[in-house]
Amino acid sequence: MAVNSKKIAVYVLIVFALYVIITDPAKAADYVQIGFEGISNAAQAVGDFMTWIADGAKN
Repeated sequence: MAVNSKKIAVYVLIVFALYVIITDPAKAADYVQIGFEGISNAAQAVGDFMTWIADGAKN
């Protein structure tokens, strides 16, 4: 039963994404940009943390 629920949830998300892209492409592009900015910020934070660790965890 859980597998069917997962499939349904994925299909709903895909349909929603397609609906947003078709009805308002500019808004969809904004969502994608926000997502990539979030990923970029997270990668930057991980890089800063690794640099801090490599420097001996000094303040």
